[in-house]
Amino acid sequence: MPYQAPLKDMLFVMNELADLAAVNALPGNEDATADTAEAVLEENAKFCANVVAPLNNPSDKEPSFWHDGQVTTSKGFKEAFKAFAEAGWQGVQHPVEFGGQGLPKLFATPCIEMLNSASISFALCALLSDGAIEALLTAGSDAQKATYLEKLVSGQWTGTMNLTEPQAGSDLAAVRSRAVPQGDGTYKVFGTKIFITYGEHDMAENIVHLVLARTPDAPAGVKGISLFIVPKFLVNADGSLGERNDAHCVSIEHKLGIKASPTAVLQFGDHGGAIGTLVGEENRGLEYMFIMMNAARFGVGMQGIGLAERSYQKAVAFAKDRVQSRDLAGSAGPVSIIHHPDVRRMLMSMRSQTEAARALAYVGAAISDVAHHHADASVRAANLAVYEYLVPVIKGWSTEMSQDVTRDGVQVHGGMGFIEETGAAQHYRDSKILTIYEGTTAIQANDLVGRKTVRDGGAVAKGIIAQVRATEAQLAALPGADFKAVLAQLSAGSKDLEAVVEYVANNMKSDIKGVFAGSVLYLKLAGIVLGGWQMARAAIIAQQKLDANEGDASFYQAKIATARFFADHILSQASGLRVAIIDGSAGVLALTEDQF
Repeated sequence: MPYQAPLKDMLFVMNELADLAAVNALPGNEDATADTAEAVLEENAKFCANVVAPLNNPSDKEPSFWHDGQVTTSKGFKEAFKAFAEAGWQGVQHPVEFGGQGLPKLFATPCIEMLNSASISFALCALLSDGAIEALLTAGSDAQKATYLEKLVSGQWTGTMNLTEPQAGSDLAAVRSRAVPQGDGTYKVFGTKIFITYGEHDMAENIVHLVLARTPDAPAGVKGISLFIVPKFLVNADGSLGERNDAHCVSIEHKLGIKASPTAVLQFGDHGGAIGTLVGEENRGLEYMFIMMNAARFGVGMQGIGLAERSYQKAVAFAKDRVQSRDLAGSAGPVSIIHHPDVRRMLMSMRSQTEAARALAYVGAAISDVAHHHADASVRAANLAVYEYLVPVIKGWSTEMSQDVTRDGVQVHGGMGFIEETGAAQHYRDSKILTIYEGTTAIQANDLVGRKTVRDGGAVAKGIIAQVRATEAQLAALPGADFKAVLAQLSAGSKDLEAVVEYVANNMKSDIKGVFAGSVLYLKLAGIVLGGWQMARAAIIAQQKLDANEGDASFYQAKIATARFFADHILSQASGLRVAIIDGSAGVLALTEDQF
């Protein structure tokens, strides 16, 4: 099944829900017009469909491999990445000053989705480079920016983030890597880093490692972590590549999914010390790394959406083609399985959740653009707070959603889905890592609870809920069973979310374990309600287009039907989640350790 980007839905969400016109009106975004969006997305869709997507299944069968310190990527990856870089796709959202296209995040987001639909293993290299670029733009010195940014933005070099160590997974306070000052502005870095995506490969001239390590006099814990640039090849004063640095790949992992993406074990300093330079100030490394992590977390959310879309497309094609059993209404002979109600249910579940997550993510991207480009500082600050609340939801809910969708993709295929040759199983396997890397779903949920809800007493969350209520008022003014059903579930869901926000904000001190026992369910609830909100907005706009006899009637009718399904089947779960969060902690914590 060839991949076809859902351009009509992407452009609808960009224009109607994310308000591309408002983003276009921001200072510096004058070129970000609707016509430009359509042109950019169409070109990216062609590249992803024709160049990258055909590599996805073959690269799963013949993944990247390690030999004698070198990694050879899957057949076709090196050539595809060269084409990706030369076409300027790495630089879509990065500054013109460093060779990028300077387009808003709202433009880059569908491009990221399409690349991940085409091949999530291939797309991971660009994702990590985006994070490195963001970190250097924010915290790098002028000299570091001049040395690295243009090459990273062009795709001539790629970037990595090096956090995890054998004894330090999510607990970065346990990082032991050392950085010893040399007195000339450089440091020698020593240590082992694991799970480093594209930590070694053959697709670019140089790899720019951003590495967390401790200086000799650093305080203990996370307050003593600094961030260093440690390139694979040292860079000469004129920008040319110098000698090989003492940073070597000693192995790559053998994985359940994303097999073509090399996940490296890197050893720094085994031959005298890897030369690095400090980013920003000593002991502020975790703060800087969070810039990378936030960019990467949003990107991983887009991976979940892209993978869900690809799985949905494959399932629809199979359901239309596979003939099996009679129609329940009494056909003379067997029919394609898309006629069977439960197959329809699964396809609608896949479709509606993917569309809801896409809408929420694109709206989040537009909010980020306002937060970075609006002329009024208070407007920037308010939008940044909303975007930061949404990031763990976009990352956590979209990736959990992708597991549900790709699981149903296998189920639609029946026994054929369990056979690797159909390709449905690859999407299911690939989706599993998304809920783990860049912070597990529980870590996203902890962030949502602590930094994004308790810290401000739920003020930002309540502000978002107020916007949901405004949409409810619009729904109430529309006739018809579909809008009444959507209103009933959205209004109930917003009340459930509000009750949980109050519970989280008010019970942290008195029952911290009880609050965190429901943290992942809170994240899921937020995703479902806010995704349902976007689906409701889409349905309202679709009805307005139909009333005006404007555009593709079939597309808009499908929007309303999909919103209705999401409300009835997904948003209706909100009340159960509220009960589990507020009343369910006792069961989570009831057993003693010995009783397990």
